[in-house]
Amino acid sequence: RAKSHPDENTRGASQRRLELLTPVVKGWCTEVAQGVTWNGIQVHGGMGFIEETGACQHMRDARITTIYEGTTAIQANDLIGRKVAREGGHAMRALLEDMAATRTALDRHTDAQMRSIGAALGVGMSALGEATDWLLANYDAQPQAAAAGAVPFLKLAGTVTGAWLMARAAQLAFEQLTASDDGFYGAKLITTRYFVEHVLPEANGYRDAIVNGAESVLAMHEALF
Repeated sequence: RAKSHPDENTRGASQRRLELLTPVVKGWCTEVAQGVTWNGIQVHGGMGFIEETGACQHMRDARITTIYEGTTAIQANDLIGRKVAREGGHAMRALLEDMAATRTALDRHTDAQMRSIGAALGVGMSALGEATDWLLANYDAQPQAAAAGAVPFLKLAGTVTGAWLMARAAQLAFEQLTASDDGFYGAKLITTRYFVEHVLPEANGYRDAIVNGAESVLAMHEALF
């Protein structure tokens, strides 16, 4: 769409979306991979720490990904700087508008399970919106304070965007549910509910760290290390 769509405005919007999400995809996904692969070792217990299961190799492979093409902090500072603050927040606002359309559809859904997904998504969206407002208001005057919350902002953006994409998948899965479903579509609904109930609540913590946590970060002088 960014290169081939016939409409110039659509190409521009798609390019901005691509640029906004590139550091999120790279930074957040590789950070999440650390937890996913470590959970794999936890599942296997002591057996996960030896070569036989292969779980430990997944963990080793994941460790390096956070520094490929720039560390997580580099990706996060690119996100808050070039992709949000210096761009005026337009791309992030457009993303939140797309999320809002999904939430509205979920709020009006006939199924209570889908409505609960929409409500949870709304809470995450509010956290991302509030953090974005704070970033735009403070980036120029307090660049160090903004940078102190860069990694939490990246994780917040990734968590909420991930919830939105899973909610969209849940919408499509619900439409395909039939009595003969082999479990695939039902699994999409279950995993979406798990994400919004167990992972998405982290969004408020990230928001609080961004908005209220800069002072303690900046108070850490070299002697503390």
